Formats: sequence, C-alpha cells, structure tokens
Amino acid sequence: MTRTEDDTWEITESVGATALGVAAGRAAETESENPLISDPFARVFLDAVGDGIWNWFAAPDLPAELLEAEPQLSVQMQSMVNYMASRTAFFDGFFLDAARAGVGQAVILASGLDSRAWRLPWPDQTTVYELDQPKVLDFKASTLAEHGAELRCTRVAVAVDLRHDWPAALREAGFDPAAPSAWSVEGLLPYLPAAAHELLFERIQALAASGSRIAVEAPGPDWMDEDVRTRRRERMDRIRALMAKVEPEREMPRTDELWYFEEREDVGHWLGRHGWDATVTPSPELMASYGRGVPDGVEDTSPRTQFVSAVRG
Repeated sequence: MTRTEDDTWEITESVGATALGVAAGRAAETESENPLISDPFARVFLDAVGDGIWNWFAAPDLPAELLEAEPQLSVQMQSMVNYMASRTAFFDGFFLDAARAGVGQAVILASGLDSRAWRLPWPDQTTVYELDQPKVLDFKASTLAEHGAELRCTRVAVAVDLRHDWPAALREAGFDPAAPSAWSVEGLLPYLPAAAHELLFERIQALAASGSRIAVEAPGPDWMDEDVRTRRRERMDRIRALMAKVEPEREMPRTDELWYFEEREDVGHWLGRHGWDATVTPSPELMASYGRGVPDGVEDTSPRTQFVSAVRG
C-alpha cells in the first residue's frame, strides 16, 4: 500500500496490519514453552480478525519445498519472534521501572495493539495515555471489552494522527507537562518521514518535564545502507516467489514498503544534545541479554535497530 501524506488505515490494512503482525509474534512467544513475556491479549486480537498476512512470523507450518530451498528460514523466523519478545520485554521493564520510581504519567505513542494498560501491574494512580489513529484504538478497546479484559490503570485514549497536532490533543486529554512522564516510541520511527521524526522529538522535548524518561526503538547505523537494503529485498523477493508457487494463497508481508528511508539524526545523539542521559543498546546485544540470540552459523535477519533509554536531567 503506497503511503501518502494523510493516509489512514483499518487494523487489517497498511500500518494497521503491521500491528497485527507484532501481535502474532507476541502470541507465539506467550504460547511457547519458555516465554520471555506474557501477553494473553495478543491472541484475542488475532482471533478477532481471522487469518491474514499478519500471521506470517508466527506460522510454524511452512511448506517443505520452501524449507528445502531456504533451510535457515524457520530459525530466522523464530529470530523475528525473539526480536518482538525482546522488544516487548524492554518496553515493559521500562514502564514498570518508571512507575515504581514515582512517574505517574505514561505516554504510548502509536500504541497499536499494545495492551500494557490491561496486562502490566501498574502502581495505583498511574495514568496511561495511548495515542493512535481512531480506528486502531476503537478496535483494541472494543475487542478487549468483548473479551472481558479489565484495565489495570487509568487509560486515556487519544485518537490522533501523530503527523498532526497531537500535543494539543494530549494536553486536552489531561496530560500535565509540569509533572514527570514516561514515553515510549516503539515500532514507529521507520513509518515517519525524517521531518516528522525530528518534529516528534521536538514535541516530546516540549512536554517532558525534568525527571521524565523515554524509551525508543530507533533505526540502527545501517538504516540507509543500500547494500543492506538490497540484500533484504532480494531475500524477500526470493522467498515470496517460492511461496507463490507452493502456496499461492499465502503472502509474505513487506513492511519496508511502508517505511521512509531518509537520513535522520541518531536518536541517542539527539537526546544527549537536548539534556537527556541516554543509554543505547544494539538489538543483537539486547536479544542476547534475554537469552534470545541467534544461533551460530545462522544469518541474522532480525532488525538491526537500537534500543535507547534516557532520563531528562
């Protein structure tokens, strides 16, 4: 789906479908023998929409012909589940650490199908602001209500496109810029043009009081490397062509078609320049710290991102 300046989407379309793909990864990890995370609501969302392209990375039953041609594929797909699990654990821990330190406002930008307001053990008096497009927020809330899920904090849904004036909407929803807050930027930045990326952090800077915290999943240093992008695209095209032959009804997602490959400042560097004490952890290091590293001899195709956590002084 081609991106446009003011595009919108249903949960099963465009950027919305990527939220379902992440939910599929979280469901697969939750249902595994030794789960790193617990997200009982991920499967609820998948059941609500049925089968689709979003189930690719959580699918264990790949055709034998595909595995014969790509013998590392099943391990590489498990690596993607491991990446999603590690990412989720990182942000879960970030929010709980901030809340235990007395930060009573959490802001989840582009919240998608994140269910932290329902599943994390938030301290009393915590308010979680979820920002996303109206159709995404409506689907999440209505699906979990039908399932009987109960909130574990004060949740405030802020229906707004992050390319528009979301700070005004956030303040109108009750957010207090004078009090410390905890912010997450997860699974978002590649879907923003470089100018919108810069504006996002400028707006956070204007709203985050001293003592605020932020956690970011940021593009890695090879984000604009043409060779890396070419190898990724060639591999995806090869697997898609094989799948089209053996199981034409099944499609492999191409999320990179929704991304903006534009130069942007390193997030850790930007935060450091603006008065934040930042720690940057490359994704392979983060995954290894959770015991989810890629086995030796296997080409690692998980995203080469950086996980940034910072406190504003």
